[in-house]
Amino acid sequence: MKKRFAQVLGMALATLFVMGQTWAAGSFYVDPNSQPAVWARNHADDPRAAKITESITHVPTAQWFGSWNKDVHAAVSQFVAAADAAHQVPILVAYNIPNRDCGGASAGGAADADAYRAWIDAFSQGIGKNQAVVVVEPDSLAQFDCLKTTDAQDARLNLLSYAVSRLRLNAPAADIYLDAGNAHWTAADVMANRLHDAGIGEAKGFALNVSNFYPTQESIAYANAVNGVLGSRFGYTKPVVIDTSRNGNGSNGQWCNPAGAKLGEPTGDATGQILLAWIKNPGDSDGPCGVGPTLKAGVFSPDLAVRLIEGN
Repeated sequence: MKKRFAQVLGMALATLFVMGQTWAAGSFYVDPNSQPAVWARNHADDPRAAKITESITHVPTAQWFGSWNKDVHAAVSQFVAAADAAHQVPILVAYNIPNRDCGGASAGGAADADAYRAWIDAFSQGIGKNQAVVVVEPDSLAQFDCLKTTDAQDARLNLLSYAVSRLRLNAPAADIYLDAGNAHWTAADVMANRLHDAGIGEAKGFALNVSNFYPTQESIAYANAVNGVLGSRFGYTKPVVIDTSRNGNGSNGQWCNPAGAKLGEPTGDATGQILLAWIKNPGDSDGPCGVGPTLKAGVFSPDLAVRLIEGN
């Protein structure tokens, strides 16, 4: 099965329009203090711990940063320094845009535009000259329509463009990926326009399927469609990072702790065109819903983690 997946992925990648850096196996940082790793260490006698350790804790996974970090500069610096000491590249997610998640399960974010600019300045300065992969503001462009006025939409585009420019300035070795939702959310031509207006011309590429479940091949097809529009309208195309943390069984149409989801291909399958990576932390709840009806968004659940391991 894995061999067949690799063949299909290879054929799909051959159609992607972009070129870029090729990451070597083992390049990415495995955080020994990730939520699954800490839980497994603290519950060594629990039979779920061995499964989580074997299937999840050794896989490089993104670290998310937001308003819960009291000092985001210090938090990012510490994470990046640990990765550097391990001679690995960290994956980070900036998740603090004002009106985050449009008041949904992950509501929050910076209080206003000025607060966000200060926050992204500190975030980017925390990375400094180190290598990193950075996913910028999941859902912020795909949820664009919840911003009811043109002024509010323009303000978001300006903040995303600011984030890209400050990351370029303060973290010049970082690969920046603007989030572009998923393959079944926003029409490719609409998303291409939004990405362009948000400053993707200065970024490495765009991110797909973050915290979602669609098969990798569907994300690749969507990436090709977006790149087709970017190429024809704006004269450039971009690489893509695809979240494979929970897409092993594909999507059943539900986005919030659905039953039957399964771990996907681990972080590190990459070429110059595409990077497969675990952006969502397996076992972290999407919110109080689905098979985790009492779990707040972002809370790690060993039961959710085991469900992803077993695919039930």
